[in-house]
Amino acid sequence: MKRVAILGSTGSIGTQALEVIARHPSRFRIAALAGGHNEALLVQQCAQWKPVLVSVADEAAAVRLRAHLGNDFIVLSGAAGLRAVAAESGADIVLAATDGSVSFDAVFAAVDAGIDVAVANKELIVAAGELLFERARASGSRLLPVDSEHSAIFQCLVGEPIERIASIVLTASGGPFWDRTLAAMEGATVAEALNHPTWQMGKKNTIDSASMMNKGLEVIEASRFFGVDADRIDVLVHRTSVAHGFAVFTDGNVKAQLAPPDMRLPIGYALAYPDRLPDRVTPSALAALGAAPGDVRARLDFEPADHERFPCLGLAYRALRCGGTAPAALSAANEIAVEAFLAGSIRFGAIARVVRETLDTLPRAALTLDAVRAADAFARRTAADAVAREVQGAGA
Repeated sequence: MKRVAILGSTGSIGTQALEVIARHPSRFRIAALAGGHNEALLVQQCAQWKPVLVSVADEAAAVRLRAHLGNDFIVLSGAAGLRAVAAESGADIVLAATDGSVSFDAVFAAVDAGIDVAVANKELIVAAGELLFERARASGSRLLPVDSEHSAIFQCLVGEPIERIASIVLTASGGPFWDRTLAAMEGATVAEALNHPTWQMGKKNTIDSASMMNKGLEVIEASRFFGVDADRIDVLVHRTSVAHGFAVFTDGNVKAQLAPPDMRLPIGYALAYPDRLPDRVTPSALAALGAAPGDVRARLDFEPADHERFPCLGLAYRALRCGGTAPAALSAANEIAVEAFLAGSIRFGAIARVVRETLDTLPRAALTLDAVRAADAFARRTAADAVAREVQGAGA
């Protein structure tokens, strides 16, 4: 039985992970949970899973949670609480499912302790992936991808020599705006951007899908996970989100991984690795290839990603090629821009402009964890200033 700690248990990935775990009570036990600001849901999760250790965002929330839960639980808060959940709860595997940089120190602590980490936090691998993988090699911790695309590549590469990878192909749904012009996307509403055609995700990831920044961040992640440079990572748009990734080998052979667009599948694969869970039965071969019920054929269509209409994708490739702290700045600036868009402060098209301005002004620095933190702080300040100018320009 694997003992699981979840960072971000009340978010989209965290709740889906608990659904997977609930179907396999003989295989998994919850060691600890760290939730965000959804205290009511965290109370429910604690009542169901009875973790000894729980963490919440701040001490005021911890006080309220202790009043709800009584003395049977250890309730901590903040960075210390996250670190305790990740590295001091006795977990065999940690699911890192928070957004942003809040859990960086906790994940590094788990890796340094030799604990396996299933990573569903794009920002962590984008900003500090080089450093994290270096620490994992030293401690013996395994970093397992949870993003559907990286899980696909990971599965394609099982048993394959890394030096025989010619290239990696990530697929993208194209989001809700794939058929729009750049000018038409400029003033897209929040509701339109959140109307994803295939995936159910949190708001931030859904907006990133609409801008294709999510795919850009995944390109950087793929470089970190699989040790390939930017020129050997391609993106193809595949609207039905059934084929999640391809590995192209030096002898010309190609492996692909296909599955329904359901995040519980890569979550379950990461938690069970190196095994597979026995709870899914595909009704037909056509269904496995994406055919809708009653269809007598299945199609797999692909087209190249458009960097001109989706400039965020090109900015991510730029950050990867620059290296150092540029990916950290890209990720942080995008967070600020997306928050401003969701708040109605800036237009959809301004997201890329804010990120570009941040990258244009980023000072060069050697890659260390302190430098990553400094780049993150610089990018947030610079992006906030860029947002303010966008707001001022819109009101002029």
